[in-house]
This record gives sequence, structure tokens and C-alpha cells, in this order.
Amino acid sequence: MKRIHIWTGLLPILLSISATAQKGLEPVLTRVNVQADTAARADVVDNAWVGVGIDRPYSIQKDAALLFNGKPSYRFELKGEDNSLEGYEEGSTKGRAELCYCYSTTDDYKGLPSATYATDQILKMVYDRGKGQCKQGSKWTYTFSVYVPSALAADVNTIFAQWHGMPSRTLVQDPSGKIMQLTPEQFVKLSDSMVFAKDLGHEKIKVTGKNGKESFKAGKKNGWKIEQGGYPPLAFGFSNNMFYIKANSDSKWMTDKTDRTLSNPAKDAIMQPVRSEYKISTIAYKTAFDAFPKDTWVTFTVAIDWSTYGGANNKMDRPGKLDVLMQYQKGKKKQSEHLVNNQTIAIGRNDESGYYFKFGIYRVGSSTTPVVYNLAGYSQQHR
Repeated sequence: MKRIHIWTGLLPILLSISATAQKGLEPVLTRVNVQADTAARADVVDNAWVGVGIDRPYSIQKDAALLFNGKPSYRFELKGEDNSLEGYEEGSTKGRAELCYCYSTTDDYKGLPSATYATDQILKMVYDRGKGQCKQGSKWTYTFSVYVPSALAADVNTIFAQWHGMPSRTLVQDPSGKIMQLTPEQFVKLSDSMVFAKDLGHEKIKVTGKNGKESFKAGKKNGWKIEQGGYPPLAFGFSNNMFYIKANSDSKWMTDKTDRTLSNPAKDAIMQPVRSEYKISTIAYKTAFDAFPKDTWVTFTVAIDWSTYGGANNKMDRPGKLDVLMQYQKGKKKQSEHLVNNQTIAIGRNDESGYYFKFGIYRVGSSTTPVVYNLAGYSQQHR
């Protein structure tokens, strides 16, 4: 009975893999927690990416039926029931299936002290040893392409490309409100006495499982906080029946997670920032979803001068710049649209490590509208 039960459970997955293979689709099945773990050789896709998010066979696939420059593209899909994460707002949900350009491997730890990896796991900064980071204040040009099918519903609420911050968890705030930048060793010692859930510290309670194995769980909140990050500094997505490009900035050294300052493409005008004391959020561009090119490859060339920040003084030292060019084929004609023309803009975070790129599906706002599209052709170059 046990064998039958196992194979019955595996049968839908095996059938799904078989069906997609017949369509020229090859599932990317492995996922990596890039903050806490290195990527094994089998985890790395095309020597460039690792998968993050939900691990359904259909969620991330190499697509040989839809080529980009003669190579398979990446097909992403989330079904209605695939929201597996807690959303920004209490009670809301979100779903993720993305390829991440930033990760570390065991080779990145060669020659380092033996305790380094264990420490980085506690700090959740394993990816900081690897590739793909773009430092605060640096200048980069990024290129990627998206293929949106005409069947995609206009009411989707998804980010298809985003640049994410890399917060330092060694930046902490004690119960009195004092903010401190700890050494890695000091943070490890602190974590010996408490558990952090998201950005909040909790009492550390030892529990023993039925098998006698000991572990720890979070007890009552103890007033400590750690830096956890916030909204992505730049995102391309669809929401409110629109295509939008949104830039975010946070100059506060210790992020205030209760500050929900965020521009809304349905309400806010282009290049009219929404501000709080430390945060600035700007819709750099938006247009109707129906106007976005469908059933064709759309290539974005994105030039960013990342803003610079002053650390503990909670100030932006210098704003950044953003330039976005969109190109695609319409019939027999090549189209080129300059969506954002080298605009001065607040874009970045007051983090030391900088930023990294991901693309795929990041469905937000408790949306359950099914999402399917393809992405390809990524590159980043320092200027």
C-alpha cells in the first residue's frame, strides 16, 4: 500500500513533466534560497541563473518552442492556486516563480576560513560572495526581453522584472531604539540568544520533536529588530490594466517596515514622486495594458545610475538616473520607443551591498489571475 501511495502521488507530476517535454518544454525543478545556501552545479541554469519560488513543474521551464536569438527562452507560469507567500499587507498573499541572477557556489568559499559559510548562513548573506551584484552608486546597463501572449488577462497583477536590494542583517536596533552595525561575530552571538522572524526578534525556545531531535522556535517578541529590506528599487510590471515602470528609494539606514509609501500606477502621474520622510516612490512610465505589444519579443535596454546614500545619516547623497528604451517588431517594421529619457530619479536603498536582478513572475496583491509569459536575453554591463 505504501508504494502505491507514493507512485499515486508522483503520477501527476510525472505526467506533467512528460506532457511539457512533448511541447519542447524542459522544467527547471530545483530552487535555491540564495540568501542562506550555495547553489549546487545541478541548480544552475545556463551557467547564469538559479530558480526561486514555487517549484511546480510548469512554473519555470526552458522553452525550445519559443526561441530568442536561436536559443530556448524561459517560460513562467502561475495558476490561480499558486500564491504560497504572505503578502505585504496583513492577510494578503503573493506568488513567486523567478530566475535569480545573483547567487554563490561552493567555489566562492574556497580559500576562506572554514567557519565563513556557517556565519554567512546565519547572516543570510551567502549570495553576497557570488556573482550578479551591482553596488550602490554604480552605473550599469541592463538588457532583457519579454514575450507577452495576447491571451494574458488584462487584470493580472505581476512584476516580470525587478532589481532587489541586499540588506545587511548585522544592522540591528535594540529594545531602547539604539541602532548598531554589528560585526558578523557579534551578530552570530546575538542570534544564539534569540530568533528573528522577518525583521523582529523573539525569545528563543528549545523544542524536542518526537524523534528526539532538538530545534528552536520563536517565542514572544523581545523588542529587537534587524534590517530586512523593503520594496524593490526598480520594477517592471502589469497592474490595474496597465504596464508600468516603478522606481523606489529608501534613505533610512534601518528600514521602517511600517512605512508603506508606494506609488500606484492607477492613481499617480508619471514622474510625480510619492514621498514620506525617507521613502520616495515614482511611476517612471505607464501605459494601458492593451497598448503593450503582444505576441512579439519586446526588448528593454535599461541604463541606471544608482543613487548614493549616507549610511547612518539617513540621507540620499546623490539622486540617480534612469533611461529605458523599448524595441519590438510590429509586422515588418521595427519599433523603438524611448519610455524614460535619462531622467534624474531617486532609485536605490541605503544598503552597502547594492542590488541584483530577477525576472519571472512575482504576483502580488492577493491576485489569483493566471499568469503565463516568456523572458530571455538578459545581460548587464558596468559603465
